[in-house]
Amino acid sequence: MTSRLSGFYKMTPKQRLDKVAEHLDGGLTEDEKKVLSGKRGFTTEDADHMVENVIGYLPIPLGVAVNFKVNGEDVIVPMATEEPSVIAAASHAAKFSYDAGGFTTSYSGSIMRGQVQVTKLKNPYTKMAKIYENKEKIIRLCNEQDRTLVSFGGGAKDLDVRIIPANGEEVLVIHLLIDTKDAMGANAVNTMAEAVTPLVEKITGGEVVLRILSNLADKRVVRARATFQNPFDGDEAKMDKFLSAHQLAVADPYRAATHNKGIMNGISAVVLATGNDTRAIEAGAHAYAAVSGRYQSLTQFERNGDSITGMIEIPLAVGLVGGATQSHQVAKLAAKILQATTAERLAGIIASVGLAQNFAALKALAGDGIQKGHMKLHVRNMAMTAGANDNQLDEVVRIASEQGKFGFDEINGIIQSLNQNEEE
Repeated sequence: MTSRLSGFYKMTPKQRLDKVAEHLDGGLTEDEKKVLSGKRGFTTEDADHMVENVIGYLPIPLGVAVNFKVNGEDVIVPMATEEPSVIAAASHAAKFSYDAGGFTTSYSGSIMRGQVQVTKLKNPYTKMAKIYENKEKIIRLCNEQDRTLVSFGGGAKDLDVRIIPANGEEVLVIHLLIDTKDAMGANAVNTMAEAVTPLVEKITGGEVVLRILSNLADKRVVRARATFQNPFDGDEAKMDKFLSAHQLAVADPYRAATHNKGIMNGISAVVLATGNDTRAIEAGAHAYAAVSGRYQSLTQFERNGDSITGMIEIPLAVGLVGGATQSHQVAKLAAKILQATTAERLAGIIASVGLAQNFAALKALAGDGIQKGHMKLHVRNMAMTAGANDNQLDEVVRIASEQGKFGFDEINGIIQSLNQNEEE
């Protein structure tokens, strides 16, 4: 399989789906194609099984990013997003890395933290010591809650204890370190944290308040790196602007917030497409960006001759087991297209997309700016908002591109002109 699909953006949705199926090991069945194309897709009844008080559902466009090679394997990446230019930007950036080997990733493991907060303590440091003395008993009780997870090599592995000043007292916070393997693991972690509550209260003589996982998954960190070959054709001014824009994100939290939001444009789109928890990933990423005490970039870029090397380091608590990853038909098919058989592989691909997305944004900022490319791809949305007919959309895009003006007033003017010509 190759992810280099020439002229992919020019194809119809059906042609693109057929091309993805053609390049996928084992292909896609006709029924799976119907699910992905919406001909036999998600229903209100499906939605009612997933959340409460259902009245309908909100479709989100599902596209695929091309040109990706991750750890030596070509990957076609499903992305669910409502924002124009995100998928195109990721595909564009990946093209610059492809001949240099694409993206290489590493994974710290699938350990999640479950927090147990203990209040109303006398001699908290003594109670900390007692928790450590009873560590094996606590871990054993945790693992009795999920023997299936333990049978796959997961489960509670260790704990650490912290004393944190809060609300006028010293609070004991126990971190249960739980290997959730190929699951995101929230339910397993929360169940274990609640199960040990009586034992913890007996050991400490305190009162347990909070018992829940932490979304700052700093023991589930993914790193991805890539070399983007000669993106500016030797233009020194653009190279300097690229590196300067990145350094501002390292130094200034106001820029870093937008910089990291751009990273999450790509990451959240793949997370959503695969049925994972976008809110958990967003919260963990932004918290991780501030662990030094100052909010900054999740990526690093360095010059390497005429090329640029980039690296991203980000916590990614994603899985392929449980929740919508299994219950949502499209999410299951997205994982199939990715050929993601483990959480580690899925996380590596997602991190790679985040790095590509960030590179594309900085490259645009170093050139003509974000708006020119973004607005060109946004024309269809604006034309529909302005009342264009389906048969006018391509012509609106063509005229706006020729004029190089993409404001709403200009788009509206083009549509009025087309309507007037049709009347005549």
